Amino acid sequence: MLSILNQNTPKIDSEIEENSLSIMDLLLSGGTGAIVIISILFVLLFIAVYIYFERIFAIKAASKYDESFMDKIRDSVVSGKIEAAKILCAQTNNPIARLTEKGISRIGHSLEDINKAIENAGRLEVYKLEKNVSILATVAGAAPMIGFLGTVIGMILAFHNLASSSGTADMGVLAEGIYTAMTTTVGGLVVGIVAYIGYNHLVVRTDKVIHSMEANAVDFLDLLNEPA
Repeated sequence: MLSILNQNTPKIDSEIEENSLSIMDLLLSGGTGAIVIISILFVLLFIAVYIYFERIFAIKAASKYDESFMDKIRDSVVSGKIEAAKILCAQTNNPIARLTEKGISRIGHSLEDINKAIENAGRLEVYKLEKNVSILATVAGAAPMIGFLGTVIGMILAFHNLASSSGTADMGVLAEGIYTAMTTTVGGLVVGIVAYIGYNHLVVRTDKVIHSMEANAVDFLDLLNEPA
């Protein structure tokens, strides 16, 4: 009895090995159309990952802020040391310092003019923070549709083969064409999910920096509005 089981075991293992298929084989066995779609998705994934890490490092650098910065600015402005305040802003490389420097350069004008100058500078800083983030959103929306396009193309080809054979096509070949086509949808969804999560994370981090910029701009205007 044991000898019979031992004799059958290699056959079962060999059948499992024959039916197994690596991911790379699955991707490359879908024909030219599937390979093109998968290549496009890989390019989109690379773009999404690159933009995410490039922006996250830029936002992280912009969010570095010395809590004593505004206190130093206050002391310099109150004591009339405007040039010292400008030098301090120039030595501090973050959006808050650049907005403050813009406001300091307008001291002597009306508060409305100073506020307008800070708002204009703030728009430029927000634009810098959100640079290329819209591309990430585009990838998040386009990748699943591109993957689905590959699936539709694969299904059309599979059923075309079935129609060409007068309905007598090998079901194994038909099934292989279908599940190979489905890999493009999976690839598109994976790229889309990665880009979508990355986009939302960048939006949250950017909003925090913008909120900090607005809070410090209000503090600076309050400083100028204080009675002498």
